[in-house]
Amino acid sequence: MSLVIIGTVAFDAIETPFGKTDKILGGAGTFAGLAASYLCDQIKLVSVVGEDFGNDNLEIIKNKGIDVSGVQIIPGGQTFFWSGRYHNDMNSRDTLATDLNVLANFDPIIPASYQDCEYLLLGNLTPQIQLTTLSRLKQKPKLVVLDTMNYWMDVALDDLKQVLQKVDVLTINDAEARQLSGEYSLVKAAQIILEMGPRYLIIKKGEHGALLFGENQIFSAPALPLADVFDPTGAGDSFAGGFIGYLAKVKSINFNNMKNALIFGSALASFCVEKFGTERLINLTDEDIQKRLNAFVALSQFNL
Repeated sequence: MSLVIIGTVAFDAIETPFGKTDKILGGAGTFAGLAASYLCDQIKLVSVVGEDFGNDNLEIIKNKGIDVSGVQIIPGGQTFFWSGRYHNDMNSRDTLATDLNVLANFDPIIPASYQDCEYLLLGNLTPQIQLTTLSRLKQKPKLVVLDTMNYWMDVALDDLKQVLQKVDVLTINDAEARQLSGEYSLVKAAQIILEMGPRYLIIKKGEHGALLFGENQIFSAPALPLADVFDPTGAGDSFAGGFIGYLAKVKSINFNNMKNALIFGSALASFCVEKFGTERLINLTDEDIQKRLNAFVALSQFNL
C-alpha cells in the first residue's frame, strides 16, 4: 500500500531579508513529497507541469524515490509560478506574481498503479480538484489528510465543506480555524470544525507550534526556536508530508501516533526554512533528523 500526494509542482521566486532567488523548484506537492520520502518508501505524486519544467527538476523528485508517473507534462505549457517577498518578521509576505499556467486547467488523473492508495494527502488545491481525486479512487484510503487555506473558505466554502465530510485529518493555521468556525477560542473552534467531518484537526501556530485535537484529547507540540529563518516557503507543506509520512510508516492510526507524527512533521518543517526552496530538504541524513527530533523532545520534556 502506498502514500499518494496530490499537490502543485511549481517554480517559485523568493525574496527575504537574507537574499533572493530566481526561479527555483517549489510547490506544495514537491515539499510534501520530499519531506515524506524520509519516512515512507512508496510515495506517488499527482500533479501537472509544463514543458518548461525540465527533466532535471523532475529527477530531483524521482531521486528521492517518488513515483512521478501521475505528474502530467503538458506540451507547450508553462509550469505554475509564484513569486513572493517576505517582510523582516518572516511571518508576513507580499505576493508579487501568481501565474497559474497549466494549473488553471488541471484535471487530476489517477494512474492504475496508484489505486493501492492507503494514505492520501490532499494538498492545497481547489476543493473541487480534491473532491475529484477522492471520486477517482476505487476504494477509500485508510487515512485522508486535507490541507486548505483561507482563500478557499472565501470563494468555495460549500465545496470545502463537502471535502471535510470525506477526510480524516484537517490541517490549517489559527487564523483559518477562526475563520472556518467563527470562533476566536481555538478550543471552541476545534469543536465546531470536528463536527464538520474530520476525526482529527491540526491547528498550526507558526513560531508557536501546533495543536492536535481528536478523540476528546488535545496535544500541544512546540516549535523549534531557530536562529535564522531563510525562507518559510513550503514549511506547512513539509509539515504535512512529514506528518502523513510518519503515519504511513507506522501503519497504525491512533492519538498517540498522531502526536508523534506531529513532532516528525514539525521537525521536517524546521529543516525546510533553513535554506531557500527545497535545498535543505533534499540533502538530509538520518542523523540530521534524529538530532532534530531529540531537540524537539528536549524542548518539552520535564519531570514533576
